[in-house]
Amino acid sequence: MSERDRITARTVNLGLASNVILALLKTAFGIFGHSGALLADGINSVSDVVYYVAVKIFMRQANKPADREHPFGHRQLESISAIVVGAFIITTAIAIFLESITKVYGLAVDHYQFKESSVWVQVIAVGTLLLKIILYSFSKKNWRRTENPTLKALTDDHLNDIMASAAVIVGVVAARLGWAWMDPAAGAVVAVFIFRTGISIIMESSAELMDAIPDNEFAQKIRDIAISVEGVRCIEELGIHRFGTAYTLEITICVDGEISVNEGHVIAHKVEDKLLSHFESGLRRVMIHFHPGAEQ
Repeated sequence: MSERDRITARTVNLGLASNVILALLKTAFGIFGHSGALLADGINSVSDVVYYVAVKIFMRQANKPADREHPFGHRQLESISAIVVGAFIITTAIAIFLESITKVYGLAVDHYQFKESSVWVQVIAVGTLLLKIILYSFSKKNWRRTENPTLKALTDDHLNDIMASAAVIVGVVAARLGWAWMDPAAGAVVAVFIFRTGISIIMESSAELMDAIPDNEFAQKIRDIAISVEGVRCIEELGIHRFGTAYTLEITICVDGEISVNEGHVIAHKVEDKLLSHFESGLRRVMIHFHPGAEQ
């Protein structure tokens, strides 16, 4: 296992263990402590546990070496894993939101009897907030070290949990001060944060699977380096494929149609070497095709 994979595994394992504990505490105290907001956050943690298990399964498969059917390896499973995370988050958000709005309405028309939450509900909510701040910082640091999209998804979810915990604290305190509807309303606010995070994760991971160019600056830099090689007249096509943290490039360059195939090969090889030396470990493979073309 590479150092990148070890860092990823440690981050996922720490998040999984933390969420198991939080799911048990928040769900139990949400039920017996009479707090809909903390219970909603507890359900969110239960969902976290489920998708952490899914992430571990996908990450183990992603570490498999390249084979005949998958010559570029299995790193795309990292993005698929992130989409699984996003799907769990969205599903949980919808369920929590509907339940919370129902309770707000019930309190408004006196269908539900308000029960003051236990002081332990506030203790658990504050403890969750502090723990999630620590987990967020740890996951963000490791995501920047590995550039693993799954860790990016988990980092976003920790940030979401920070916002959710803050909403729970506000809702519980407000309910104890006399605004009973604030507790389930806080649960609805939690659901909105959860939903937004899930959508963001799915959109980013889908873009990676669809081979979307990371950004225009990166693509332009590749073009500038390639066109700077003597003999390259223009860049006809540029394809970028992501595999884990590295990229594979497919570039079609224009050269003088009067030169020999061997001379064209030499130019293409110079482009390849220049790109690989510039981006170092950021590029896994560079494939150059050359066509005759007029200088631009």
